[in-house]
Amino acid sequence: MAVTNWMSWEGGVDLIAVTAPDVAMPNVIVHVARMVHTPVGSAPSGIVFWQPDPSLPPAVCGFVSTDPKVGAYFGPQIFAGTPFEGAPVLDAKIEIVSGPDACSARVEVAGHVFETSLTGLAPAELIQRAPIATAPFTQQGLEAPAATATLKVNGQPVEIIIPPVGITGGPCAVSAPCGLYAR
Repeated sequence: MAVTNWMSWEGGVDLIAVTAPDVAMPNVIVHVARMVHTPVGSAPSGIVFWQPDPSLPPAVCGFVSTDPKVGAYFGPQIFAGTPFEGAPVLDAKIEIVSGPDACSARVEVAGHVFETSLTGLAPAELIQRAPIATAPFTQQGLEAPAATATLKVNGQPVEIIIPPVGITGGPCAVSAPCGLYAR
């Protein structure tokens, strides 16, 4: 099978959550990496979705990157056919801290600061997932699920609930030291 669209990363910190038990779809996504590589370049990048009131439009939604060309690659090339295909590209500052037992991300984007902290990381495991409707790409990489996760938005702690499975078919609070999406 020929691979025409791909992205790989190093230093991934992924958090997908809801802010209340009655929220049906995740209203928090902070899915970023220290460096993302694509055919059009490499840059710290990812996606942020923040919808503090699920009855209103998101406060922040888009592919985040320090390079707009890299950010613009994700929607049409990787997330085609999903609700994120047409998401805007937002300029962001992304800082990642990784260790054997914990990792964190700090993302400044669209006038907001998102700080995630994942602790109690399990040993990293090799994953390979086939495409699914919400993630129409093959996934390969290393993942270390977190025992606990926290989120601060603009310096204020946000209560979050971590679903058992995320939109990509894996854990919702995970360190992803390296990986690949391909389609």
